[in-house]
Amino acid sequence: MPKLTERQLNILEFIKQHNGASNKAIKDYLKNASRITVNRDLRRLLLEKLIKKEGQGRGIRYFEASSGEPFRYFDAQEYFKKGPDERTVKYESFNFNIFKNLKEVFIKSELNELNILNDDYKKRIKNLPPAIIKKEFERLTIDLSWKSSRIEGNTYSLLDTEILIKEHREAEGHEKEEAIMILNHKKALDYIRNKKSDFKKITWRKIENIQRLIVEDLKVQTGLRKKPVGIIGTRYRPLDNEHQIKEAVEKTAVKINSFKDPFSKASAAILLVSYLQPFEDGNKRTARLLGDALLSAYNACPLSFRSINEADYKKAIILFYEQNSLRFFKELFIEQFKFAVRNYFLG
Repeated sequence: MPKLTERQLNILEFIKQHNGASNKAIKDYLKNASRITVNRDLRRLLLEKLIKKEGQGRGIRYFEASSGEPFRYFDAQEYFKKGPDERTVKYESFNFNIFKNLKEVFIKSELNELNILNDDYKKRIKNLPPAIIKKEFERLTIDLSWKSSRIEGNTYSLLDTEILIKEHREAEGHEKEEAIMILNHKKALDYIRNKKSDFKKITWRKIENIQRLIVEDLKVQTGLRKKPVGIIGTRYRPLDNEHQIKEAVEKTAVKINSFKDPFSKASAAILLVSYLQPFEDGNKRTARLLGDALLSAYNACPLSFRSINEADYKKAIILFYEQNSLRFFKELFIEQFKFAVRNYFLG
């Protein structure tokens, strides 16, 4: 996430509050900043696509680049300096308006970048021998099973995960449930790849099928949860009414299917399923695998999340819970897509 200076954050907030501002108005607001400094800060905000410029000459005005909550900028480092009970949380419960407000995920330039990366992936995989493709999917499966489990508190190392998946040998000093969690990822990923084309259109049943595999043998109830759940690190509370959960699940599937590109579909799926928490357990693991199912269904490179910072991932998800802002998450998504294209299926 781009680190802005306090002055740049103040400029951004001033532009938001005044629904646009001229260079002179911004300079007058800052008082002690020179014209050169203000121009440099505005260029930085333009570069980060946080503001846009309209007009010409002295009539130039600056506006927030993307309207609406989904694209609001938050300095994650500053935001999470306060604990959950000290933060100003806009949404402490599920916001049904998210389905109306979430009209897009990526701006045009971001989609262009993702498509260029994916074109490179598709060209490479088209010419790779089947044996190499199989080996690379196995490698990606190990990496994703490790990282996705680790995000949820699993203590297996990447090497232990590789041995578990390849040799079916559990690591010493770990709970049996940790091995099951990892192996369930492999089962779910195998299912997704065998049913690749099925995920071009999402239904509640397809999401539920992934969750069943994710929690198999972990003594977790499958299907829509019938009791409230709490989330560590946030005051946000998901829906606790089964009828509302069912309604939200159906709207989630419709929203995911409404996006035209696989990157928006995958990102929306990860965020919305995590936000809704429709199951007793396994929600975020299910969400990440659903994201990969959507990418694969549309011949986009799947993600392993191997290089993602776990704390940043959790912060991005909580920002979506509390503020309905997806900006931080989509930046992490783009980083992970770059990582996947540059590290897998190289031949």
